[in-house]
Amino acid sequence: MHIAKVRGTVVSTQKEPSLRGVKFLLLQLLDEQGQPLQEFEVAADNVGAGVDEWVLVSRGSAARQVPGSEQRPVDAAVIAIIDTVSVDNRSLYNKGTQY
Repeated sequence: MHIAKVRGTVVSTQKEPSLRGVKFLLLQLLDEQGQPLQEFEVAADNVGAGVDEWVLVSRGSAARQVPGSEQRPVDAAVIAIIDTVSVDNRSLYNKGTQY
């Protein structure tokens, strides 16, 4: 899994039938200090994340395995919205204090 920040949405009116109704997000991956990397990725959103939220991203075959649904042809999926991140007893991110 990787930590990323939601930067925007991706809209597609024509897509593979198993992806109908799936929301896509544009994510910017973050390093271990919470700093943005130059790497962006599009991921299927399984949890209803919004712009500027930090999320956990699952990649590869794990992203295609959503319980209770058919497998979808995706390489990345948002699987959680992050509330807090702490590193070495230091708060790196707190959703409640972000603006």
